[in-house]
Amino acid sequence: MNYLDLKSKAENNWNLLANGSKPWIRVGTALCGKAAGADAVIERVRGELSKNSIEAIINEVGCLGLCYAEPLVDILNPGGSRVFYRNVTPEMVPELIESHLKRNQPLNKYAIGYLGPTPIYGLIPITELATMKPQVRIALRNAGHIDPGDIQHYLANGGYLGLHKALTEMTPETVIEEITTSGLRGRGGAGFPTAIKWKFLIGSNEPVKYILCNCEEGDPGAFNDKGILDSDPHTLLEGIIIAGYATKASKGYIFIRHGHDGPIDRAQRAITEAYNNGLLGKNILESEFNFDVEVSLTGDSYVSGEETALMESIEGKRAMPRYRPPFPAQFGLWGKPSNINNVKTLSYVPEIIAKGGKWFSGFGVNKSTGTAILCLTGDVVYPGMYEIPMGLTIREVIYDIAGGIPGNKKLKILQTGGPLGGVLNTSKIDVPLDFEAMAEAGAILGSGGIIIGDEDICAVDLTRVLVAFCQFESCGKCFPCRLGTTHLLEILERICRGDGDDKDMTQMESIGKSLQAGSLCGHGQLGFNPVKSAFQYFAEDFKIHIKEKRCPTGKCSTIMVSPSRTRP
Repeated sequence: MNYLDLKSKAENNWNLLANGSKPWIRVGTALCGKAAGADAVIERVRGELSKNSIEAIINEVGCLGLCYAEPLVDILNPGGSRVFYRNVTPEMVPELIESHLKRNQPLNKYAIGYLGPTPIYGLIPITELATMKPQVRIALRNAGHIDPGDIQHYLANGGYLGLHKALTEMTPETVIEEITTSGLRGRGGAGFPTAIKWKFLIGSNEPVKYILCNCEEGDPGAFNDKGILDSDPHTLLEGIIIAGYATKASKGYIFIRHGHDGPIDRAQRAITEAYNNGLLGKNILESEFNFDVEVSLTGDSYVSGEETALMESIEGKRAMPRYRPPFPAQFGLWGKPSNINNVKTLSYVPEIIAKGGKWFSGFGVNKSTGTAILCLTGDVVYPGMYEIPMGLTIREVIYDIAGGIPGNKKLKILQTGGPLGGVLNTSKIDVPLDFEAMAEAGAILGSGGIIIGDEDICAVDLTRVLVAFCQFESCGKCFPCRLGTTHLLEILERICRGDGDDKDMTQMESIGKSLQAGSLCGHGQLGFNPVKSAFQYFAEDFKIHIKEKRCPTGKCSTIMVSPSRTRP
């Protein structure tokens, strides 16, 4: 199909929605919205509209990123502006319908802001909220605005323009040059330059090559990959297709953890829509480029997010890492050259190609260009998913964007980069979001999850929880990882019980060296990271637990001074 015809049709349909004669109601039904009760809200909305004989358009949209405000409902009356209502319950719906739709009077007491040309008295534009103003939304540009299950919405808002440009104006080599100019680096944890990774694959002349997208996302505290698939799956799909064109690959796989039903269903629907509109399959957009994509599911396995374990899982085997070399670019999925990228990495690609690499590199700092999509959870006033320019400091993120710590309590601890990342104290609060600066501080940005803890959090207990996760999720293939994480957990549990020994910290450091030196993949190699960083920033907490047999926060309630607990 012709791209310009697709775009023209989509824009006409969008204008009928935005400028038509019927009210337009959008309800956030991504994972965070559903968890907060969005399904019951949308059911009540439909019931009240029917009861009042009101004709309106209802769309389910993804996550605007303001997870603290879910369920989020916005209403657009003809000729007006969108008004966003926060924390909507089914009981609030009749009042909203009566006031906003029947009397055309927005209910400011429930509203969080508005978006559109017509000011709403007593409200500020939603883009001026402290949680929204610093954001630069690239991968999340459509999140919370379009129906993720309707390709027309995506096309009407510039979707597939990057693919059209790549197929009509660029060669595979010039696409990779544009990615090089952008400075895009992997957003899955390692921060490896994306263009270099693609060049490894384009160097192979094999007729069958694969683009693999990693959406395993088992990190506690990280939900931005699922957030993108839940909110705008076509931006990922377009990125995969462009990556396939740039590397001369033949097929793509979106690898998702089983049980994430919303992201799975919306990804599969996006693929079907793309095939139906000539954006996948043979001769895409009337070009000579052929490319296919499908979804592949895995069980609950954190290690399957490691690139070679991911390939094992797609092949129907147990998700365990392979020995390297050979590397995936030479011998990957089913022995064919393969490239693996994270959801966020690929979701940036359409806008980079559409607007240019220099445009993207204009955001960020040093070698960390573009934006970071952060998931803020824990002891913070406004938890959510925020896309901000690289280079902002952790202090700015926590206090200026996320509202600081609830109850006027003090910030004590930051856990970044998932369970294999670091545990930091407030001395690192001014570290910028920069791959190198974070590594120097003893942490990693990882997938963007930041868990925030106040003064009541016990650093030793948090470290124990992180190591327990790593121990449970070890695939068991490597002896140092299988037993090393088990030994670390046993020692930390003893310390939390009040049975710690003066030699425990030294022993854990020895185990950590074995983990790093003898493990096949990053799970074992980085498994000591939370303990190592906790030693660096919270050594006093460990010493109090070990020497005084007490927890300074009182969280380890089983700790007590007892002769029976004193080791010889």
